[in-house]
Amino acid sequence: MTLSFLLTSLIVVASPGTGVLYTLAVALTQGSRPSIAAAFGCTLGIVPHMLAAMLGLAAVLHTSALAFAALKYCGVAYLLYMSWQALRETGALSIDTSRSPARSSRRVVATGFLINILNPKLSIFFLAFLPQFIAADEGHPLARMLELSGAFMAMTLAVFVVYGLFAASVRDRVISRPKVMAWLRRSFAAGFAALGAKLAFAER
Repeated sequence: MTLSFLLTSLIVVASPGTGVLYTLAVALTQGSRPSIAAAFGCTLGIVPHMLAAMLGLAAVLHTSALAFAALKYCGVAYLLYMSWQALRETGALSIDTSRSPARSSRRVVATGFLINILNPKLSIFFLAFLPQFIAADEGHPLARMLELSGAFMAMTLAVFVVYGLFAASVRDRVISRPKVMAWLRRSFAAGFAALGAKLAFAER
């Protein structure tokens, strides 16, 4: 495992994006345990992209304008839906008063999974980024890719959990102030909408 790979991956993972924004939103509205579930869901959403890259499907996505556009606009639609939910104070971004934390956690995980699985740039990332750290004379390239992907996923989970726990630590002070909570909801809604717009104009 090269230091350059780890540092580059850390920059990619820690940079604000849909997964980070979702994890922070869940932490502030539902608390520390759901934020860990959100981090896990976002990390789980990486698996299909990793498998797609290993099976060559990411190459099809990279070369096919239609396939890329289809997945991209599904992602855009879902991000706009998340933005709408934040404004309406419903769904995963509502204050958690549920007596069924298991059901709530499953929904949080599923939403995090969908957020990342509908991001076509992740498939391109695995197609263009990871191969740079696999030597041309590597005897077992798939095993090496699994190793690097596992490290990337572990880093994603760790960083997102830290983000979530930090946000959850100030949750009580936030939800006790309606004006601050309203401002945060609008900010999250704007953030999801902005990321959706950014994805809409993304090129392969």
